[in-house]
Amino acid sequence: YSNYKENNIWGKHCCSAHSYRLAPKHHFPNQFEDVYNATRWFLRQDVLDECGVDPERVGISGTSSGGNLAAAVAQQLLDDPDVKIKLRTQSLMYPALQSLDMDLPSYRENAHFPPLSRSFGVRILSEYFTTDRSLEKAMLFNQHVPVESSHLFQYVNWSSLLPEKFKKGQFYNSPTLGFLDVRASPLLADDRKLHRLPLTYIITCQHDVLRDDGFMYASRLRNAGVRVTHNHVEDGFHRILSYHEFKIGHRTQNQYLNWLSENL
Repeated sequence: YSNYKENNIWGKHCCSAHSYRLAPKHHFPNQFEDVYNATRWFLRQDVLDECGVDPERVGISGTSSGGNLAAAVAQQLLDDPDVKIKLRTQSLMYPALQSLDMDLPSYRENAHFPPLSRSFGVRILSEYFTTDRSLEKAMLFNQHVPVESSHLFQYVNWSSLLPEKFKKGQFYNSPTLGFLDVRASPLLADDRKLHRLPLTYIITCQHDVLRDDGFMYASRLRNAGVRVTHNHVEDGFHRILSYHEFKIGHRTQNQYLNWLSENL
């Protein structure tokens, strides 16, 4: 659900970009339902025929919050008996994949790094669910998850899912006090579901609070037997694909397009 405008690059592909209701005016699950319903419609055989799309070469992609929706939709489609056409790929660019732990190493290291600071990221995530500012405050202190949901921390345990270089002597503080839904936090899906997901491409950026979401998802997908290409951009930052005029943005985009050409 990225907004690419370079027709010469995308000329060989049919791209369907879905709009959805936005926070804070609209809250979860409206966004998910909008994109899911649009995707289900697009995956109908008659629609694909009309668009000239090979049903065996359909992929889903998204950046940032769009990466969240793409991952969640890909998971939900697995159990939809009315959808007969399966995704071949999913591409997730610096995705937001969980709202369970807002104190990951990447949130600490990049707390003030533009364009997505920790405080702004927490505000956006909280407004995805509610306009009640008490949730934002609780998330800032990482105290928004109820004790009865503590079993979910196994899915975001960065002490076992992240590379050693990102840990840097930090220790795991599990939050103690929210609400969680796999359609909002795809990283919380169990391994039985992850195992059924398609070939995956993930972009993460070193200077991005969402870095560790992507790293942990890549690790969990690999552990579940999914083929994953993980492009970590050491000198990258959030929304890097939007900066086409920068060499780093152009390079990252070309790397993805090369992968897409080979795998879709």
